[in-house]
This record gives sequence, structure tokens and C-alpha cells, in this order.
Amino acid sequence: MRTHRLTDLEQLEAEAIFVIRETAAQFERPALLFSGGKDSIVMAHLARKAFHPARLPFPLLHVDTGHNFQETIDFRDRYVRELDAELVVASVQALIDQGRLEEETGPHASRNGLQIPTLLDAIERHGFDACLGGGRRDEEKARAKERFFSHRDSFGQWEPKSQRPELWNIYNGAKKPGESFRVFPLSNWTEIDIWRYIRQEQIPLPSLYFADVRDCLTRAGSLLALSEFVQPREGEVVMKKSIRFRTMGDATITGAVESTASNLETIIKEVALAAQTERGNRADDKLSETAMEDRKREGYF
Repeated sequence: MRTHRLTDLEQLEAEAIFVIRETAAQFERPALLFSGGKDSIVMAHLARKAFHPARLPFPLLHVDTGHNFQETIDFRDRYVRELDAELVVASVQALIDQGRLEEETGPHASRNGLQIPTLLDAIERHGFDACLGGGRRDEEKARAKERFFSHRDSFGQWEPKSQRPELWNIYNGAKKPGESFRVFPLSNWTEIDIWRYIRQEQIPLPSLYFADVRDCLTRAGSLLALSEFVQPREGEVVMKKSIRFRTMGDATITGAVESTASNLETIIKEVALAAQTERGNRADDKLSETAMEDRKREGYF
């Protein structure tokens, strides 16, 4: 009798679904971090598969900077309705209005760092003890140090040297009161795996991932699309270019790439040939050699 040999995508899918189910089983109040970006969309798709035909047993949590691409927010709301899921929005703007956070100033100001206290506030306020995130080890060197179950102390901080070993797919979610976990079911996926899976499953995405001619400008080495949050400053030139986004985030710091890849087939070919990682055009990751790790230590996703 011949047995079916799993494809690489089937193996990755099975691993991710196992981790998602383990999270639901081991924790009392998990949440899935959802931004409307491709990785969180794939995560939500996998979670739906993991618990079908039941509803998701945990809410989707979006840390909203208030400087998002409007299309991403519109897509988020449509997709949440389609999933029939609960959405919890943790608003950076709300904490600024309450006087609990202070807006950054200066030419390179962004709200990216303000996501950290906003997330930690949401975790405490809603009692979340585990947050499923779409981080992958191939994204950035600090991501490569992550476990599937990433322990955080009572201050929400990450210490790579204190992470637990994960042998034989056994995940240790034991924690003390006040501690929590980040869980990364997509750890072993690569960017091209994500795109191949999106093609295989016909998962919808915001059109910003697909190349189109858009107004943009260059700022601090990043190609930014014009929006209500990104307007030309003195000396900056607005150009029309065929661009798309490889990653989605705060519109003020998320750089686009010049591209003509307007469908899944051409995107997959483009990613296969890319010399730069998808976060290579993110202004927040260019602040220092350890920018991502520093943010993670403070409580970043």
C-alpha cells in the first residue's frame, strides 16, 4: 500500500496548525496578532483550518498605529467579518489622547516604537497570556533566535538566553503569574513559502502587495508611497513609479520596492531572485544593527 508523501507546504501547514492548536490547548486567553499583512492573513487562514467548522477560539488583536494604509484597514475589517471572528483593536492614538504616550518628533519620527507599550497595555487589559505572531526566522537575524513558544517575563520583555529548548515538537508553556508568551507558528516558513501557500490556497490580499503605478518619494533611503501620512517635504521630489510592498506596516516607515510583479506568479519569481530581505526597506530596521532585537527585548512582537 502506497502512502502519501507530504509536500513541503503540507509539512509547513501541518506544523503551523499543530502549534496553533497547542496554543489554544495550553493557554487560557490567547490572541492572534493581526495587522492585515500577508503573514497575519496566512496565520488567520491556518487558524480557521485548525478549528473548522468551529469559530476561532481566540480574538484577533490589531495594534493600530493610526498611520496605517487605509486599504489595509479596509481589508482587515472585511476579512474579520468573513472569518466571523472577534477583533480587538489596541490604539496608539487612544493612548496618546489619554496622555499615556508621547508622540515622537523630528524628521524621522514614527509611531513604530509606540506599538510596544500599546501591545503590552492590551495584553494586561485583556488578560492575554499568549499572542500568536506571524514572525519568521528568515526575516531578520533577531527573528532567527526565536523559539516557537517565546517566553516573556512579567514586564513583557524577551531575553534570548532564557528561552526554553524545544525538542521533539514539545512546547513548554509553563509560566508564572504575569508572564506571557509570543507564539510563532510560521517560524520555519520563508517569504517564498508564504507566497506559494497564498497561491495554493487562493488567499485574498490587499492590492498594495501587487505592483501598480503609484505616487511616491524617497526618504531616508526608503521608497515611500504618498498618503495622508506621507507628504513631500522641502527638497523631496514626487515621482510616479511602478511599486509594490513586500511587507505591510506603518505607512510612514514602510518602504516599497520598484516592481512590475502584478500577480502571484510574477511575485514568486521576483522573491526567488531578490537579493534583499523583505524587511530590508523598513526604515525602523535601519536605525541600528540591533534595532529589531532591541525592540523585541522591550516587548515587540
